[in-house]
This record gives sequence, structure tokens and C-alpha cells, in this order.
Amino acid sequence: MPYTINIAIPPEAAADTDYLRQAAAQALHLAASDVGVVQLVRRSVDARRGKARLQLQLNVYGSGEQPLDAMPPRFDYRNVAGRPPVIIVGAGPAGLFAALKLLEQGLRPVILERGKNVKERKRDIAKLAHDHIVNPNSSWCFGEGGAGAYSDGKLYTRSSKRGNVAHILQQLVQHGANPDILVDAHPHIGTDRLPGIVANIRQTICSCGGEYHFDTHVTGIAVKNGIAKGVVDERGTRYEGVAVVLATGHSACDVYEMLDEQNLALEPKPFALGVRVEHPQELINEIQYHGKGYSPLLPAATYSLAAQVPGRGVFSFCMCPGGMVVPSATAPGEVVVNGMSGSQRSSPYANAGIVAQVSLADYAPYERFGVLAGLRFRQEVERAMFAAGGAAQSAPAQRLTDFVEGRISSSLGKTSYIPGVTSAPLHALLPAFVSRALRQAFREFGKKMRGYLTAEAMLLAVESRTSSPVRIPRDPQTMQHVRIANLYPCGEGAGYAGGITSSAIDGASCAERIAQQASSILSA
Repeated sequence: MPYTINIAIPPEAAADTDYLRQAAAQALHLAASDVGVVQLVRRSVDARRGKARLQLQLNVYGSGEQPLDAMPPRFDYRNVAGRPPVIIVGAGPAGLFAALKLLEQGLRPVILERGKNVKERKRDIAKLAHDHIVNPNSSWCFGEGGAGAYSDGKLYTRSSKRGNVAHILQQLVQHGANPDILVDAHPHIGTDRLPGIVANIRQTICSCGGEYHFDTHVTGIAVKNGIAKGVVDERGTRYEGVAVVLATGHSACDVYEMLDEQNLALEPKPFALGVRVEHPQELINEIQYHGKGYSPLLPAATYSLAAQVPGRGVFSFCMCPGGMVVPSATAPGEVVVNGMSGSQRSSPYANAGIVAQVSLADYAPYERFGVLAGLRFRQEVERAMFAAGGAAQSAPAQRLTDFVEGRISSSLGKTSYIPGVTSAPLHALLPAFVSRALRQAFREFGKKMRGYLTAEAMLLAVESRTSSPVRIPRDPQTMQHVRIANLYPCGEGAGYAGGITSSAIDGASCAERIAQQASSILSA
């Protein structure tokens, strides 16, 4: 049996196996000759005090001992051709991992995606960035892979109690992700690698008998006697199955409207809204790694910030080191920003969403819209940013110090945002309670990270797609909609996840419940 130890080492020593064996021997009070194989289990950066070091968790074997062969896990994807179909609406992380789990359970996934395949999406994303043309069905948010396919691919989650995180990560590795995600404390894949992984997942699903239908916009749930029988698309085509998985993402506003029109239960939920702040990455490195003398082998530095200001929490969201700010509008007449980065995180910019909590009480001026009040609030802010940016995808922007002091920026700094920026008084344009909270929080963040509150930093608005302002309620045990049997809302769009990994876990969990409910069909 190996010993498991934790050690801190200089970044330069990470690839030196002799150094690691010596360090392991010292930690275990053994002679170096008594230490055999040293196996990496977990890796993170510790920059809390002084010079940044790598924190490693290692399995240490004695001299002559050999670890059991680390065989990759085997996923029993069955041939499901001719098996009972399950309709999956949406090909984001929740939908794709629901489909993979259905293959393991012997049910046939039929995926309906309003957008295009992951390769063809690139053209529409380019038109959005360069020509300011928004395709409502194909964008940073919509299309195969969902919002995650062209994002940083951050896989850190606190959802371990909901399902098997390792299972999700291993499936990603099986489909092309770097095995480092299995050991890194804050794993990421990168926008340059995610599309290939998504395409490989599609190949697995189709080779096992699953189906994909792109450019298929679902406009109705087919319900009979309180049971979901399937869905109907905009052309009137009906798709039927033993269950329906609704995995449409947090930006599918029309889905919430459709469910509301069909009198299917919805409920408002809190979310968060704010701006995306962009700093020079070198500045963040110097702040986090304590000066200019940090090791060039360290990764682009990240940060996580939170502050409680009177009556409201403010926090960083989706921090992208070495990344860029991207346009994430899903309909004409709105401006939405988000962040992403490649696998190497090599951009000269660092960006993060800085958002304030929006409570149900803040929806009061929109109460005439009922359960969609939060959605209408969000849409109004996004449309105001479109107008402030010049009625294009140019983002209204302001220097961070000017925002805090409440003055218009006479000039704007460089930014990674391709559609361009327009100077605007974000301190006045944002909802007053959001602006007030952000301005107070930025002062606090400047104290926590000396140098963070600087005129070099740019704010772009609006960061509004942190999560959905609507939840599709479901029974916590069966995961079915509270009113409609065989309808399984899941992922971010249903209000039960927040990111790639938690969405994937939620989708897989729904698929397991479906298999349990359909056991009589499977045994037939």
C-alpha cells in the first residue's frame, strides 16, 4: 500500500522525478533508496505567503513496489439502435452527458439542438464578433456543446454531493481532454480544445445508435393526461419518447415563455448581474505572485473575490486568466458579455465577471410579468446596454477607477473585446442597487489585492448570464417536473447547475432516474 503525502515544491522541480523522490523520502523520514514510484494525485498553486510554490499530493511506493496499472475506466456504452428513445432538448453539457449515461443504461438518446454543429457554429460566432450580426439559434450560447463549447472550459465544481465528478472528468479525457484535468485542483480544458471533444462525444453517441437533429427548435411539449409524450418543433414535427430531458441552458428565454404559455409550473429565482472587469494579466500575476520575480513556469494567475456590502453580496464569477471578453448576445437588440480562454491561457489580458446578487425583492417593479419578472428585468438591462453601445455589439465601457468615482471615462484602454467598446457611464446605466454594490465592493477588492483598483482595468457591461432568473421546479427524488410526469428539467436552464461539470452531473443524474422509471420497458 502506498503512503499518501502532501508536499510543497518550487515550480522548477515539478518535472524532476529525482527531486520528488528525495522530497518524498524526507517527508516520510526514509532513505531515498527506500522510495520507488512517486505518483501524482493532486496539484495546485499555493501563493498565499511569499514565493509561490506548487502543492502536490503524492502516492509514494516503496522500493521495488509497483502501483497497480492505472487502467482507464471502461464505460459500457451499449448499442441502443432500436431501443426505446429518450428525447433530449439541448446539446450542452447537461444534454450530452445525459445522452452518454443513457447509452450506459440501454436507452436511445435523440438529441434536438436548435443550433448548428460545433464546427459550423464558428461562422456565426465570427459574424457576431466582427459584423455584429446575432443569429438567435447559433451563437456563443446556442449550438452543439452549449455555452461551454467556446468557453474556458473550467471544470471546478462544488457539486460533488450531487454525483460522480471523477466519472465526468474521465469521460472528458476519454473523448480528448488532457489527462491533467484529473489531478489539477482547478482543471480547465480551453476553447481551442473543447469543440473537438464535443465532436468526439457526438461520434460516440451516434456510433451507438443515438440520434442528433440540428437546426431543430423545440416550440412545445407534447403532454397527455399529465404525462410528457414528446416535443414539437417549429416545423410541426413531433418527436416522441419514453421521457423528455429539458436541457436548454440559461439563455433560452423562449423556452421559459413556452412553458409559461402551456401553464407548466415555473418559479422565479435569484441570480446575479454586473460587469466584466479586464486587467493586464501581468498585473494580476504580480499581485498574486508577490512581485515581478515569480517563476515563468507558474500558470497565468487567477483570483477569487467576494465582499458583503450593505444588503447585498458581490463576487467574482468565471475568472479567465490569459483570456478574452466575448459577445454573448442571443437576440438582436441586446449586449451581453462573457469571458473565455484557450488551453494555454496565453492572452495578455485577465478578465472576470464581478456581479451583485439580485433578489426576488428586486423584481418588484416587474411583478406584472409574474414568474418571468426576473427575465424581463434582465432583458431590460441588456437592451439598455445595446443602446449605450451605439445600437451594435460594441460594449459600453468605463475605466474601473472612473466607475468607482462616478465619472465618465474621457479615454478607454486596450481591451480584448473584438466588437469594440464605447465610453459610457456604467455607474448610472446599471440598475442603481447593482451600481452601488459594485462600487463599494471594488473598493474592498482594492484593499484585498493591492493594485487591483486601477485605471488600467476596464469594465465592460453587461455580465448578466451568470445563471437563470427562472427555475423549472422538479421533484427532488424523481427529478421529474412537479406537474408533468416524464419531463426532466436539468442543468443551468432549469436552475439546478452552474457550469460545465455540475450541468454534466445533473444531466447524468436525470438519465439514471429515467432508466429507473423505464425499467419495465428495458426488461421487456
